[in-house]
Amino acid sequence: MAFKDGDFLEVDYSAWDATTKELIATTDEKAAKEGNLYHKDHAYGPTLVILGSNSVIKGLDRELRSMDLNQMKKFTFSPQDAFGEHMDDLVRVMPLADFRARDIKPYPGMRVEIENMSATVKSVNSGRVVVDANHPYAGRDIVYEVRVVKSLTTPNDKIVALGGTYGVKPSSVSLNGKSVTLVYDSKVRKNADYFLGKSSFVASILSLMKDFDNVEVKEDFDRAEIEKQSKEREQNA
Repeated sequence: MAFKDGDFLEVDYSAWDATTKELIATTDEKAAKEGNLYHKDHAYGPTLVILGSNSVIKGLDRELRSMDLNQMKKFTFSPQDAFGEHMDDLVRVMPLADFRARDIKPYPGMRVEIENMSATVKSVNSGRVVVDANHPYAGRDIVYEVRVVKSLTTPNDKIVALGGTYGVKPSSVSLNGKSVTLVYDSKVRKNADYFLGKSSFVASILSLMKDFDNVEVKEDFDRAEIEKQSKEREQNA
């Protein structure tokens, strides 16, 4: 089976640093626990990959196109097909005072935002902080074990899956010509993450699904449900 640009695939995968054998990403909850990569708030299971949209590394995007459904394959990607070569000019030395002025206490391994770039703190000493804006796995060969679980072909399935990637899966979807209506009932938590995710979700529909020109969002807010969710948050805090 040959897949192409714009195809929506649900994919299971695990990825390792080829040298250290460290597990760096996985869709498998059991593997995450065994590899000390487990996060209780992460949703495990097949992830959505949209070919040609830069949703995965270049090498994996290329290899997925020639895979069959339910076929398991293992690939080793060089840096240029994975997370890029390590660039020395992205490593900087900054005064510790710059961090203190922002009320940040840097430590090795900490991720920080510097001049609109994400960087990793490499060391802190003598009033200086070394930060690296390269991807954490830049310059490394990466091993992927991959299985294509499903190819999504209907607009409804694509939209629901896309919403899931932003954590805002709609309660229901209806299509009418070039218009999409997304419904979020009162049981959907309308917190800050919801509003941010919803905005990105709508933008992605219009960017990735050229058959649609308009997206309408219908939201239901119920006092009893909001109060229930608020109590649950307080109990879990």
